[in-house]
Amino acid sequence: MAPYFIRSLVPRRQVRDASYRPLLEALLSISWVQWAQFWSGWLAWTCDAVDFFSVSLSVTRLQDQFHKDKTSSITTAITLTLLFRSVGAVVFGIISDRYGRKWPLVINLLLCAALELGSGFVQTFKQFLAVRSLFGVAMGGVWGLASATALENLPVEVRGLASGVLQQGYAVGYLFAAVMNLRLVPETSTTWRTLFWAAAGMSAFAAVIRAMVPESEIFLRAKAQERAHGTTTKNKTKVFMHQTSAMLKKHWVLCIYAVLLMTGFNFLSHGSQDLYPTYLTKTKGFDNYHSTVATIIGNCGAIAGGAIAGAVSQYIGRRLTIILFVLLIGAFIPLWILPSTFGALSAGAFWVQFGVQGAWGVIPIQLAEMSPPGFRATFPGVAYQLGNMVSSASSQIEATGGDNIRTTITGPDGKPQDVPDYATVQGILIGVVAAFVIIITIIGPENHGLQFEKHKAAFEEGNEEGGSVPTPTDEEKVLGSSETRSVETNEKS
Repeated sequence: MAPYFIRSLVPRRQVRDASYRPLLEALLSISWVQWAQFWSGWLAWTCDAVDFFSVSLSVTRLQDQFHKDKTSSITTAITLTLLFRSVGAVVFGIISDRYGRKWPLVINLLLCAALELGSGFVQTFKQFLAVRSLFGVAMGGVWGLASATALENLPVEVRGLASGVLQQGYAVGYLFAAVMNLRLVPETSTTWRTLFWAAAGMSAFAAVIRAMVPESEIFLRAKAQERAHGTTTKNKTKVFMHQTSAMLKKHWVLCIYAVLLMTGFNFLSHGSQDLYPTYLTKTKGFDNYHSTVATIIGNCGAIAGGAIAGAVSQYIGRRLTIILFVLLIGAFIPLWILPSTFGALSAGAFWVQFGVQGAWGVIPIQLAEMSPPGFRATFPGVAYQLGNMVSSASSQIEATGGDNIRTTITGPDGKPQDVPDYATVQGILIGVVAAFVIIITIIGPENHGLQFEKHKAAFEEGNEEGGSVPTPTDEEKVLGSSETRSVETNEKS
């Protein structure tokens, strides 16, 4: 008989209790407050992406500004941002799981706005690297807080679709940044600085919107219960620290697995996106206008893929959906790197990003369902950003690879021109990473349809039990060495 982790990929009919509703009925039942919480989380993640991709879209201009010959010099800023994001994920994740979703996210977004604004005022390359490092700390907190804000108050029946839409805030943010780079930046005398200033204004706007939306119902209910029991802030902090320690001791294998999973996913996204405009201008000989348009087309594919994958995962499972979309990436890598025409390369960008962000569209709900009870901001956020930290060198790897692997194209003057072969470098990197993601997804756990909102908050006593039936150990789930109880049993409890 095949191992459990292989057999568990086969879709099976979900046993649904009397409370289960069709998708449309569940969507119609969502209140205005729940919609506001979802879209405020989506907006926060979208603005975070605008802030981040401002550097990716400005690599050439930044090289001219700071007099750097090598692309790898500028991509150091991207690497530093990714490295420091894990710090922000730990700090803001713990604060959010302890004090709520609302004000930690508001403060987080305001810090992002201030540091993004400062990025547009730097005068030296050292100043630029310092500010982008600090920005990484602020940026690291947003994803975990935004995903918890957006998903935890929605009905379980719509979380797959909502997960895909939420994650594609990242692609929408890249799209917004690309459009501003295409239309706004060339019309201003400050060029690349304008993009950073506009992005800062968007983050500040997202902070104002979140401040106007009520706190998560789960935290309001938990706080009311604690007040009724007369629990003090000191006691709640003590309970929180105890539960955090207990969670790490019990779920350390799951924590390691989640970091490995997110390492693969972050290599997949950053390896296919961060240096893509530079790849088109330097290896394919496109101008900034056409490279930006191709980037926009790719992000349209990303948005479509994320929403579709999130909805599909509600029916065939999270891991199987991820695997199918990653296989799609592999099928379209040749179209992504081999052609020389704008139309063909744009089509390749669309379908590769359809697969990349389709697989990513499942991640918010997969991590939320996988997370230990009461840690839905800290666990996904830290796992995601630690994966980012490990994969932070992706743009540096590609830039260095381009310095050493060269190709020849026909220059504007009709003469042969020696250029970095980013096509080969990116094709190899994404192919290897896609294979890794498939393997790590197959051996991993899945709690499809878990009603995690029934568990207690991290500062409530007994949250580790959470009122749910016992589940197999993390070692068994990750290695697939034994049968696990069905998700349907968990949902009935």
